[in-house]
Amino acid sequence: MKLGRNIFGVGAMTGISRIFGFVRDMLIARVLGAGRLSDIFLAAFKLPNLFRDLLGEGALSAIFIPMFADSKRDKNFANNVFSWLVVVLLGITIVFEIFMPGVICILAPGFAADPGKMELTVIISRIMFWYVIFICVAAFLSAVLNAFSKFILAAFMPVMLNILLICALLMSAWFAPGTILYIMAGTVVLSGIIQCAILWGRIRSGKFGLRLIRPKWNGQIKSMLKRFGVSIVGSGFYQITIIVGTLVASFQAGAVSWLYYADRIVQLPFAMIGLAVGTVLMSSISNAISEKNMRSVYIQQNSSIRRSLMLIIPSMVGLFVLAEPIIKNLFQYGAWTTESTHAVAIAIMIQCLVLPAMLISQVYSKTLYASQDVKTPVKTSMVSLGLAAVLYVALFYHLGYLAIPVGVVVSGYVKNYLLARACKRRGLIQLDSRTIRATVGFSVWEILLGTGLWFAPINGLVSLGIAIAAFGVLYLPVAYVIDRKL
Repeated sequence: MKLGRNIFGVGAMTGISRIFGFVRDMLIARVLGAGRLSDIFLAAFKLPNLFRDLLGEGALSAIFIPMFADSKRDKNFANNVFSWLVVVLLGITIVFEIFMPGVICILAPGFAADPGKMELTVIISRIMFWYVIFICVAAFLSAVLNAFSKFILAAFMPVMLNILLICALLMSAWFAPGTILYIMAGTVVLSGIIQCAILWGRIRSGKFGLRLIRPKWNGQIKSMLKRFGVSIVGSGFYQITIIVGTLVASFQAGAVSWLYYADRIVQLPFAMIGLAVGTVLMSSISNAISEKNMRSVYIQQNSSIRRSLMLIIPSMVGLFVLAEPIIKNLFQYGAWTTESTHAVAIAIMIQCLVLPAMLISQVYSKTLYASQDVKTPVKTSMVSLGLAAVLYVALFYHLGYLAIPVGVVVSGYVKNYLLARACKRRGLIQLDSRTIRATVGFSVWEILLGTGLWFAPINGLVSLGIAIAAFGVLYLPVAYVIDRKL
């Protein structure tokens, strides 16, 4: 399997999805504004997104793919998991459809003060919650494709939701303001159906034969459910840490918004590079471990680390040097002030330093998941996230809102250390000298270029684009030689 090609393909699809996501958010702001209608849609959309995070995507892949590889891609195992997933999703959906008024009262109690707002939110939530079934099934179908080293189509699927919502929003001028909420809720569900249909068709064309059967309770399902429970605990702890960070930041005017925009910018290169690396490695390393081919595991790990660091290090340096010009040229219009630009830029300059640790942690954690060790990644996440929450509170008095990015960086490197130690103890990772030399080479070359970029005159969006392009043109050829020759 071509690791570099697959990582590039998944990263490109993720980047396209993020771009369409930005367009979608801009249209939502324009069509729905920042009032009653947008509150209803975003509150209703929060529920299926929460279950997608808990039951689908990364958690499902991380647990299913190693077990599927260990079973030698057994159709019966896949069919049984698929059938249990559908049964559980149907049960969850029916329960939430019945108790949706109580759920919305808990999630958005303030809506009760606006006549009709709570009732409309319940209706839209009931329509949109059916998306949970289809998006979680789509996540499972994507995991099956990934297990067969078919990544690109699965990585493209999130784009479908954004494209369809963009189309619905562009058609909003033809409908009454209240009607657009129903159209958007139906569009969300439709996107899930289309994703399932496309992925199902791709699997069927590969002659795999996935189908619904009568679910059977056996040792494999029991083991999978236990691991899934551990994973959900880790996800829940992550959500709690985000809430703590938001609560702490809320004590400083503007801080919540500053940190939101800083995180959006820093997460973009990680999503395109780090998450792509994790997606591809999950499948390839699972197969190698199931075959007890540790030499293949080490080769894939070192290759992934070198090539992804070759891209993430310049992203880190570029964000550090160009943070203020980027924010100024993208956001400093209308009510956005110079103070906000500077505040967001400082947060970016701190938080971007965690990018290499986040990326390498992906390699370590996916290796542990591939070895069917779910507890260690969750435990290390809980330790690092707990440390982050403590740092938020302890440093806020001294650093203000910057305590949050500082906590993110420190906890990120602590997590990386704990994961590395766990992998080394079990003989699951072995960094070679070529990877170390290449990393040093990338870093030295980046520091030299970053120093020059610091003094580059940037007076507008065009000059910013030229500076970034020149930075890439100078960096990539030399970085390629460093990767090949050192």
